[in-house]
Amino acid sequence: MGNLVKFLPTGTVFIFNFLNPIFTDNGNCKNHLNKPLATVLIALCGFSCVFSCFTDSYKDDDGKTRYGIATLKGLWPSTVSESVKLSSYKLGLSDLVHAFFTSMVFAVLVLLEPNTVKCFYPSLSNSSMALICLTVLPPITLIISLVFMCFPNKRHGIGYPCIEHSTNKTDLLLPS
Repeated sequence: MGNLVKFLPTGTVFIFNFLNPIFTDNGNCKNHLNKPLATVLIALCGFSCVFSCFTDSYKDDDGKTRYGIATLKGLWPSTVSESVKLSSYKLGLSDLVHAFFTSMVFAVLVLLEPNTVKCFYPSLSNSSMALICLTVLPPITLIISLVFMCFPNKRHGIGYPCIEHSTNKTDLLLPS
């Protein structure tokens, strides 16, 4: 599970792990608001995971990092930049694949979180949960890892450092 979580936005996972025990009352869900609040939390965090797949950043002419959302035409909103071709940041198939499988990773995280399981599936025993983890998690991990290898993420979204693109690949080996 630790390797799968690397594909999710860290802040989103932190917010989910922090608020989920509060919203689910540590899995008890005795209050009539616990399930709806937990559902909204899961939906918002899932949306955040998917949305982050479509964000990108670049350095403008002044050296400032600019952020935008990838669209079919390029980044939006974007300021005019002489040195950066913003149309090269178009939305592609790999972005959609990443978004779908990122949502799957988040779904696995949610379904394996003990408080969520106790809240939404109170009759599920610990042995059933262990069986699910042993039979379902390894194939899902393998499939998602293979997909992410075939469709590597080229975006540097909000919260990730903007990497300067260099035409000389040996520059990466030289100290700055």
